[in-house]
Amino acid sequence: MKKEDCFYLGKIVKKYSFKGEVLAKLDTDQPELYEQLDAIFLNLRNNLVPFFVEGSQLHKSELLRLKFEDVDTEEDANAIMKSELYLPLEMLPKLEGNQFYFHEIIGFKIEDKIFGEVGVIKAVNDSTAQALFEIDRNGTEILIPMNDEFILKVDRNKKNILVQTPDGLIDLYL
Repeated sequence: MKKEDCFYLGKIVKKYSFKGEVLAKLDTDQPELYEQLDAIFLNLRNNLVPFFVEGSQLHKSELLRLKFEDVDTEEDANAIMKSELYLPLEMLPKLEGNQFYFHEIIGFKIEDKIFGEVGVIKAVNDSTAQALFEIDRNGTEILIPMNDEFILKVDRNKKNILVQTPDGLIDLYL
């Protein structure tokens, strides 16, 4: 399994017991969706390695307590500490309406209600305080904040996102 075929689920943050159990911090608003997993991929030395789950349960609401097959001691648990957890993309819950995953909108066209066609989304920058659409308009980069108030419609069939940005925002880049 390749990393680009998977999504980041979270990270193992600490040991839970002397029997090899660990606690993982999940990067999700709905941790309960991942309570009954059969297997998870761990990123070990830049390789995704499948680990089979013997048992799991939510711990203090935001952590997932995991017991993996063949991880039976503290030493075994130490070997996987701080490992990132991944699952195949097809396990992501389907989103509807104007909700979307960042990876699924790459290549979508952005159209502004007033300005018209802006360009094509080449990436999402989520390293800033507010995530930004990174749009390519014939070689010029345009950044539009991913603000719910700006996003009017997401059309997955046409691979198009309709936005209404503040007056002059797009013109700043042209």
